[in-house]
Amino acid sequence: MKVIIIEDERPAYEKLVHFLKRYSDQTEVIGAAQSVQEAVDVLQQKGQQADLLLMDIQLADGLSFAALDQVPLKKPVIFITAYNQYALEAFRANGIDYLLKPLTYDAFSSSIDKLKQLSGTFSDPLQSIQDIYKKLSKPQYKERFLVKIGDHIHSVPTEQIQLFFAEGRNTYLVNGAGRRMITDYKLETIEEMISPEQFFRVNRSYIMSLTGIKDVLVYSNSRLKINPSFDFKEEIIVSREKVAPFKEWFGGGI
Repeated sequence: MKVIIIEDERPAYEKLVHFLKRYSDQTEVIGAAQSVQEAVDVLQQKGQQADLLLMDIQLADGLSFAALDQVPLKKPVIFITAYNQYALEAFRANGIDYLLKPLTYDAFSSSIDKLKQLSGTFSDPLQSIQDIYKKLSKPQYKERFLVKIGDHIHSVPTEQIQLFFAEGRNTYLVNGAGRRMITDYKLETIEEMISPEQFFRVNRSYIMSLTGIKDVLVYSNSRLKINPSFDFKEEIIVSREKVAPFKEWFGGGI
């Protein structure tokens, strides 16, 4: 299989070459580019010889779609990117798959398997776009958090976590039994890892789980106080600026 790689990050390029060789020693990289203009040149020279294009979407000087606009090729493309907003464009550009960084070999090999199954045809474009959107419509949230208890390391399922909170230099999670355990992540990082349907950051120090709320009381100065469903001594107050979005979240508005 002859492959052209369009990728502007050297480590990412080397990883793709490694994955190709790992998949099959019969693969050959016949061209490479790091920019849109370089991609145009290599596609003009060697595009017709290629069996597959591996293309990072965001290059230093623009989007790789621009190269395909200038050099239309009916060749299968696997797009690789750190962003997920380009699914439709990827499909329109003969994309057979859309892989999100950081790239894993399992995801990569599954895409090559898909290419082999298609046997160079695009007879079912509707299914292709459905596959892409199915993948992208399910955000991948963290399923477990590691915590250290004494000399032991435990894995706590996210669904069992009722609360994350910061105290001093430490960040803690609290399980359904009310046990608090230290985690290595900051609240800002945790907020990006967990489902916004299940968790809400009620103030600077607390991220509350929906299942961890017993009820909510009207508090002073138009704020709200959360009564947790687990044993927790500290008050959990929804900050004034968070009251309206909290009510929307708590009422199922998200």
